[in-house]
Amino acid sequence: MWNKQKLFESLTPFTLLDFEGFPSVILWFCGCNMRCGYCYNPEIVLGEGKFTFEDFEQFFLSRKNLLQGVVLCGGEPTLHHEIENIAIELKKMAYKIKLDTNGTKPKVVKKLIKNHLVDYVALDFKAPKEKFEMVTNSKKWNCFLETLHILIDSSIEYEVRTTFYGGYLEIWDIKMICNILESIGFNKKYYIQNAFCDTNTLGNILDEKKISSYDMKVFEEYSFTVILR
Repeated sequence: MWNKQKLFESLTPFTLLDFEGFPSVILWFCGCNMRCGYCYNPEIVLGEGKFTFEDFEQFFLSRKNLLQGVVLCGGEPTLHHEIENIAIELKKMAYKIKLDTNGTKPKVVKKLIKNHLVDYVALDFKAPKEKFEMVTNSKKWNCFLETLHILIDSSIEYEVRTTFYGGYLEIWDIKMICNILESIGFNKKYYIQNAFCDTNTLGNILDEKKISSYDMKVFEEYSFTVILR
């Protein structure tokens, strides 16, 4: 049975930060098809699942009148075929679902949206095309771009976000991302977040230049809102 497969590293029982407007639970899926050096969850990216959905099912049932949302993140949740069944079960309990994704599985994202199994998507825009493979150790740029277009063409609520690490990206790279978003009609919020530099990250990265509130002035020319988290 799908719900007996060990897909998860852990569960965070409560957050007000990860799904704006909805007190939520976070489900941490194991495994990822990227290897970003600034990733602060190496045990999730490289590890094997410790828990099944069945392990958490009673928790979700007991909280369904107290909490409103579930965040599916990782790792990369869309790598798991079982994500659709998990979303169906959570929807039966009347939870709203947020998906955090790197966008490399556009068909999965499209199906979840089509079947009304997600309510909000946060898409990671890792880097412009020229630096995408260097940052992610992945050749899935075209897949990511397809997912971005799926979101733009849909009616779902979503955001795009980039983690800035000065060892990989420059301000100009963020401008290139903004130019891409502007050219394809993006009109949502674009978030920039500085990487958390620590020896416990996947690449054991050290402190590098960060984007500051002063730097944000260069993004005022765009028709969409650029926010520093």
